[in-house]
Amino acid sequence: MKKREKVNSRPGTLLYPVPSVMVSCGDENENNIVTVAWTGTVNSEPPIVYISVRKSRYSHELISKHGEFVINMVGEDLTKAMDYCGVKSGRDVDKFKETGLTREKADVVKAPLIAEAPVCLECKVMEVREFPSHDMFLAEVVAVHVAKEYIRENGEYDFGAMGLVALNHGKYYKLEDRSKGFFGYSIMKKKTAARRRQQARQKSGKR
Repeated sequence: MKKREKVNSRPGTLLYPVPSVMVSCGDENENNIVTVAWTGTVNSEPPIVYISVRKSRYSHELISKHGEFVINMVGEDLTKAMDYCGVKSGRDVDKFKETGLTREKADVVKAPLIAEAPVCLECKVMEVREFPSHDMFLAEVVAVHVAKEYIRENGEYDFGAMGLVALNHGKYYKLEDRSKGFFGYSIMKKKTAARRRQQARQKSGKR
């Protein structure tokens, strides 16, 4: 492994890449989509996630009012729509109409799903942490929707085939559909690792 010489830089949110998602919020009468890159997992049981939203955003107002939202994961084909939802305000335009995205009724929350998203997480706000520029909404995932085309025969989710997008310092990048390893591979026996690689190749060939 190569040692790398570092240069000191000023403090900042230089944590990249990060997930880039569309968050839908509101209810059947008033709803919006906001692009969020500051999101992640907080707890596994129960499943708890967070999103951080600027206080000035229209979606901040809707999430605060209704206490619910949906995290819609983004594939390569939705990148342009996602970008639009990040630069236009829902106070001025109907983002569903302008992007051609489809509202879909959720199972638990009143906020709509985005029908074109490969994965949608319905979330109920548990707590709000206030910070100077953003507020963090901590929320429990109460329902999950995965597109059928990305569910393998054995029930596993094929995240690689979704073409998910990440934000890396202001630019969007599609994640490679090629694994560099898997959890625990660093201590796995060579014979087991070889069998896992062979199984992965076989699954890839069936797509």
